[in-house]
Amino acid sequence: MEKLGLNEIRSRFLKFYESKDHYVGKSASLIPRNDKSILIINSGMAPLKAYFAGTETPPKKRMCTCQKCIRTGDIDNVGHTARHGTFFEMLGNFSFGDYFKKESLTWGIEFLTEHLGFTMDKLWATVYLDDEEAIGIWKSLGMNPDHIVRLGKEDNFWEIGLGPCGPDSEIFYDRGEEFGCGKPDCKPGCDCDRFLEIWNHVFTQFSKEEDGSYSDLSHPNIDTGMGLERMACVMQGTDSIFDVDTIKYILDGVVEKSGVAYHDGAEPTDVSIRIITDHLRAMTFMIADGIMPSNEGRGYVLRRLLRRAARHGKILGIKDTFLVELSNRVIEVSGEAYPELVEKKDYIQK
Repeated sequence: MEKLGLNEIRSRFLKFYESKDHYVGKSASLIPRNDKSILIINSGMAPLKAYFAGTETPPKKRMCTCQKCIRTGDIDNVGHTARHGTFFEMLGNFSFGDYFKKESLTWGIEFLTEHLGFTMDKLWATVYLDDEEAIGIWKSLGMNPDHIVRLGKEDNFWEIGLGPCGPDSEIFYDRGEEFGCGKPDCKPGCDCDRFLEIWNHVFTQFSKEEDGSYSDLSHPNIDTGMGLERMACVMQGTDSIFDVDTIKYILDGVVEKSGVAYHDGAEPTDVSIRIITDHLRAMTFMIADGIMPSNEGRGYVLRRLLRRAARHGKILGIKDTFLVELSNRVIEVSGEAYPELVEKKDYIQK
């Protein structure tokens, strides 16, 4: 497996799906458009709901994006764990009534093995209990039958209330026995750290009706999601998103500014360093999209992140203002992929 930087992984993904005749869409704004169900965009498919519902026409029936996302449900865990963050990027390829399971899984394996350097012996898949079609496709692609795990509705069936829904298939990376629990039946679905989910392929083929029944959609869809930071962790051989190249560059700036050493999460001050690093990413992107601090809604989310970052700067002993200066590092590592950061640099820092 190649040791690739986060920006290179993103670039390879989008170029690969462009070669498969996908329209490469720009990331949507973090501010939802015509969607009052969420405050801030929190997934790769969220800005595309109207295309899946058929109320708007997509630019092409095949699309791929790298979507900037914010999730604050686990904000109290940020800094205390190696993988929680408020800002993340989600890679995804989508089909609106065009291709379906065979193409989605085939291209998924092609990208992982031929463009990222994964080997099949390290890959596992989970499928919905009775999705024999997906199981057959995985076997035809050379997946070891022992590496295909059937799981129930809670794990491998995607639905939110009524409307479009369907089974999904998640691809897992086997990190090795040293990360496992030692049980002979250890496999995806186990609570240990051996198997890491890297890519979910959702097959939206049914509609859930008010009486609880499921009807077939006339045009099944594909919705996949690959967390960019998590994939970068795998490819760079690290357990922590804070050791990923682009994020570490921001973290190194916090260390330099504070004069406090970082110990890979082992010290209380490491929590503050991680929180500032994560929140800097989130705040810079939020402000670039026009979100301003306020007492309610998404503006309150931004204000909360600003206050937390500033407070943890004081905990580290930083006496002067520092977030303006450190935001330069976010813009430096992400500005090529997200030119709005460069274009709005003065506005962001003001």
